[in-house]
Amino acid sequence: NPLAQFRQEMSAEAICDMAAVAGQLSVFDCAGVADGAAAAIVVSADKAYEYTDKPLFIKALSLVSGNGSGLMDPEYDYTTFPECAAAAQDAYLQAGITNPREELALAEVHDCFTPTELILMEDLKFSERGQGWEDVLNGDFALDGAIPVNTDGGLKSFGHPVGASGIRMHYECWLQLRREAPAERQISDTSRNLALVHNLGGYPGEMVSFVSILGAEKG
Repeated sequence: NPLAQFRQEMSAEAICDMAAVAGQLSVFDCAGVADGAAAAIVVSADKAYEYTDKPLFIKALSLVSGNGSGLMDPEYDYTTFPECAAAAQDAYLQAGITNPREELALAEVHDCFTPTELILMEDLKFSERGQGWEDVLNGDFALDGAIPVNTDGGLKSFGHPVGASGIRMHYECWLQLRREAPAERQISDTSRNLALVHNLGGYPGEMVSFVSILGAEKG
């Protein structure tokens, strides 16, 4: 992605050799905060074709906030984010999705840190519990994988202009579902026409998590 902050491939060894920022996380395990802006035109479905011949339609919107338990409970389970799982479950129900891994064309997720993305793969039901890391290594979320994730590079590669990231992620889905993404990152599966966008903010147990489902068809 020519617009991304980090565009060169790095080996796992090079990343592991970087100085730690927090715990075992190095600089490249953390999203690079960036300047940026994004905008979207949102209208009723009936008026969408007045603005473009290939609109996207909102199939689901879900926002869930936590209760602060992660800061108070010494036994809090940090291997799942209940707010994210609940927002995803609600969005799938709204959109009529029963198997997101097989029904979604792609997903843009809030990969602010390396372990966060692994947890999200499971909370969003792209992977079975405890299986996320293996699915990553197997290439299941690569451009040609079972469900492409963060085709534009995600927060860690593209960068994270905090207030603009959500709309920027929707823009990537806009490009992909319209088949207008650059050839080197255009998804190849044309049989699916739904995309997921996930964002979060806060800390475990007191997060605000958002999930939207977009579709290329009005129905």
